[in-house]
Amino acid sequence: MKTVKVVAAIIIHNKQIFVTQRGYGEFKDGWEFPGGKIEPGETPQEALAREIKEELDIEIEVGDYLETVEYDYPSFHLAMDCFFCTIKSGKLVLKEHEAAKWLTMENLDSVDWLPADKGLIESIKKYLLKIG
Repeated sequence: MKTVKVVAAIIIHNKQIFVTQRGYGEFKDGWEFPGGKIEPGETPQEALAREIKEELDIEIEVGDYLETVEYDYPSFHLAMDCFFCTIKSGKLVLKEHEAAKWLTMENLDSVDWLPADKGLIESIKKYLLKIG
């Protein structure tokens, strides 16, 4: 089974987390943290900054590493490096996603998460409690 290496941004602003809904492909309509594939020669942080610029038209500051999610989908193994991020500049524009929303710690469970992303929710809540 092939491994797909990706990065995900957990963008925090005013104690809220930015989440996106897939507009295409096998997992259309599922909710996820924005990000994408790491290109050859890129660090995970560089890939994340590039992907977020391409998908959402904003510049981000890549901050603390949260964890790497390993998840077996039916046709591939996903290895997803997840980082907390903040917005440096720009206005959010959805270029590839169907929808997006800002969620609070209390309503992080309110969307239909993609399986790999769902595993991050408890870690994110712990982090948000820690930073207050």
